[in-house]
Amino acid sequence: MASNTPAPGAPFDPFGGQGAVGTEDPAGSVPGGYEPASFTPSPGEWNPTEGSLRAEARSGGRHRVAKQRSNFARSSTVLGVGVIAAVGAGGIATAQDKPPVAISLPDLPDLGLPDAHDLPGIGSLLPGGDKTRTDDNAPVATGGAAAAPLTSITYAAPADAPAGSVAEERSATAADAGEALRTRILQQAEQQQQAAADAEKEAAEKAAAEKAAADAKAKADAAAKAEADAKAKAEAERIAKEKAEAERIAAEKAEAERLAKLAASYSMPLSSYTLTSTYMQSGSMWSSGYHTGLDFAAPTGTPLKAVHTGTVKSAGWSGSYGYRVVLELADGTEVWYCHMSSMTVSAGQSVSTGETIGRVGATGNVTGPHLHLEVHTASGAGIDPAEWLRSKGLTV
Repeated sequence: MASNTPAPGAPFDPFGGQGAVGTEDPAGSVPGGYEPASFTPSPGEWNPTEGSLRAEARSGGRHRVAKQRSNFARSSTVLGVGVIAAVGAGGIATAQDKPPVAISLPDLPDLGLPDAHDLPGIGSLLPGGDKTRTDDNAPVATGGAAAAPLTSITYAAPADAPAGSVAEERSATAADAGEALRTRILQQAEQQQQAAADAEKEAAEKAAAEKAAADAKAKADAAAKAEADAKAKAEAERIAKEKAEAERIAAEKAEAERLAKLAASYSMPLSSYTLTSTYMQSGSMWSSGYHTGLDFAAPTGTPLKAVHTGTVKSAGWSGSYGYRVVLELADGTEVWYCHMSSMTVSAGQSVSTGETIGRVGATGNVTGPHLHLEVHTASGAGIDPAEWLRSKGLTV
């Protein structure tokens, strides 16, 4: 293989034998140099050359060269880990709305790997990149601050980054991310305020609706109560009216019954007549200027009856009254029958209701046959005969 072909004058021993990097020249040449072409491989070792390889190929043989991990391979591994860490740190720097993400790595001294600050292009990206070393390989930042461990990395743009570089783009992206975060926070605050305002408005509307419902219910209850009161009042008035009407009917009935009883004991003075003059009617025909009784016109000889049971107080001639019979009742009331043509009773005689006591005539101061009837109380005062007869249940 071309990679195994030794350079002229500088034989390469892949097994770290004589002539390997770092082996000092016995003649005192510069450390790390190669011996002259007289170098002889150690016994048992095979140093392939172009000719030997061709011979081996012709013979069909195979020879495997043992592989050995070198410090360069380990450095390459750490370099890859550092690049991943740096890329992660750059991503963290652009996401300012989240805290830095910690990358956990095993401690380098336990693996025997070089410090991350020694890696080309990586150490300057880590905090405390410009540092000095102490004897115990502990990193110390030259600025006076302790270097951050590799497990906690935050991306920072290099100071010598040119304009328009990736660092500036990342800074702009970070600024945009910060502005976006600020806008989102403000939007969330506005949404929360709007939600609070909506909740308060909803609560106010709910309270107003409940109050309106309570007021409507109160009004409905008041209206129902007023209607019930009105109905109760109307019912009470109806009952009172019915009661009054019933009482009136009962009173009328009782009065009718009383009058019926009285009518059974009282009688009209004559059954057929015509009223010609009423009580207190004025006129020149009467000496007092007014009529003092009630006139029943009837033919001469019509029978006259006692209106009630009583005693004949007097019976005879009485001047302008002609023939007159005075009937005294038990309560002292006097009934005068005047202008009679004849009398069939005498003073002191007791008579009963409906008994004939005389006949119609035209004696005394008269203009024609009729009965002049007067009624006087026990004290002697004259009263309306028609009202008195009606009070006894009689119809005039």
